[in-house]
Amino acid sequence: MDEFKTEKVNTSETRLDKGQVASTFIKYAAYIIIFFGFLYFIVKYVFPAFH
Repeated sequence: MDEFKTEKVNTSETRLDKGQVASTFIKYAAYIIIFFGFLYFIVKYVFPAFH
């Protein structure tokens, strides 16, 4: 009867903390904003320099 052991899994460890999710979202949102800001700079100031 010891073949089938059941282990209790703590659900709080398997779920992501909401604060961690929000922090990750803010981090990647900042990356995207910086990326588009860099693209805007390239299009607005660098491309016209070659014309």
